[in-house]
Order: sequence, then structure tokens, then C-alpha cells
Amino acid sequence: MSEPVSPDDRVVPVPVAPAPSGADVHPADVQHLSDQEARQVADIVGRLGDDDLGRAEKAKQLVALSGIVGARARRAGASAVASGRMLADLLLDAVPHIPIRDLATLSEHHHGLTGEALADALVRNATRATMGIGAAGGAVAAAEWATLPLLITVPLEVVVETVAVAAVEVKLVGELHAVYGVDVPGTGAQRATAFAGSWASRRGIDPLRPWTIPNVLGIAGRQQLGKRMISRFARNLGTIIPFLIGAVVGARVNSAETTKLAAEMRTDLRRVAAEGLAGPGA
Repeated sequence: MSEPVSPDDRVVPVPVAPAPSGADVHPADVQHLSDQEARQVADIVGRLGDDDLGRAEKAKQLVALSGIVGARARRAGASAVASGRMLADLLLDAVPHIPIRDLATLSEHHHGLTGEALADALVRNATRATMGIGAAGGAVAAAEWATLPLLITVPLEVVVETVAVAAVEVKLVGELHAVYGVDVPGTGAQRATAFAGSWASRRGIDPLRPWTIPNVLGIAGRQQLGKRMISRFARNLGTIIPFLIGAVVGARVNSAETTKLAAEMRTDLRRVAAEGLAGPGA
């Protein structure tokens, strides 16, 4: 069984405060992160994607993330989590703060790799990151302060893992666009939101057809994103199996899902890039 994980100086979990009374909370604020919390989530996701981070350190990052996500899950309620609304909102709050590297930065970081070789490297790294999240997920449940009264029907550790994995994969989607030369216009926040929509639809963004750029801020877009998050949540339920079996299942599920997503995205981005080279009238 995993040993309880105590926060260290690098990561300070956000305390889970009791849910305020209804008079103190506006419905629109219940499921959303503050700007500071969103930046914390983005920083944690960045650490989780670090190849040099061991399982114990990944577990500490997930414990920190559970403090932020757990507070929102309890305040939003089981129905908001089960519908995918809360999961989608958490992802949308965090992704604008996740740094998505451009082609030059990616190539430099990967010792001059370009093209398919660079894409291969990004997919390997993202897959290792999501595998590590799945393998370390049990530590969230083991942490003493994460065992406060939780949503009975929604295991907190699976909510945390789902948000973390989705954020890693959205970062991968954004950087694959850069590798294949698909330039997505807009501000950093607008591009991040579009990449979240691309992740949800498993389709590349086509700048030559602006009307096809995913609008995940609209009702239909949020519903699609929510369904995608719930689908990911359901697959991650295997990670709560006790002891080592749960870690093995979590790693395998995340590896398979990230690999599948990457393959579908790369196929579509090759198409978008080829059509872009051929010209708008192609």
C-alpha cells in the first residue's frame, strides 16, 4: 500500500475549506477557479509533465492538486461533477495558464528534432506523463488530509486524475499543432480554449476555415467538452482499485488513451497542413 504523502517545501496543498452557505456563494463562482488557483493548477500540470519527476514527486503534485479540485468538487456537488460541467470548467480555467511552446522552442528542447521525429518525442513524453499520473493516483487517497468527507458517488482521486491528464493532453494537442505548422490565431487564452475544443473533438484546428475552430465557450461546445471529460473520467475509474493493481490499471489506461488521441490528432493535422500548403481553394 502507498505510504501517506506529506507536502514538502516545493508544494503546499491548498486547504479544503468548509463549503460556505448558499448566501455567500454565487452559482457562477462555485465551479470556477480563482486566477491564483488556475495558475497553481497549470504549474502542477507542468511539473507532472517533467520527465525527470519520480513517482513520489508526482504523487505530491497530485496531492496538491486534490486540495484545489476537491474544494470545487464539494461545493459544486455530485450532479455537477457527474454531468461533466465542473470538470469542463476546471479545465477551461487552467488551460490559458499552461505554456504551449512554439516550434523553435520545442525543437531546441528536443536537441534539434523536427517533423515526425519531434512529434514522436512529444507523444512519448506526454504518454509517460499521463502514465505517471495514473500510477501515482493512489497517493491522493492515501494522504490523510484528502480523506475528509468527500462526494460519496464521485471518488476525488479520479476527478483529480481526470483534470490532470486532460490538461497534459491539451498541452500535447497545442504543441502538435506547432510541429505540423498549423498556426492558430488569437490571444494566448483564445488559443488555449481552441486547443481544449480540439482535444474534445479529436480534430485539428483549420485556420483556413475559421468557422470550424471549436467554440467551447458556447453551449454546444461546453456540452461536448463535458462529455469528453466524463468519458475520460469513466476510463480512469480503474485507478481506484486497491493497492498496486490500481496503479497498473491507471498507467495502462492513460497510456492507451493518450496514444490513441495523439494518433488521431496527428492524422488530422497532417491533412490540415497538406490542405494549407495546397491553398484555400484546394
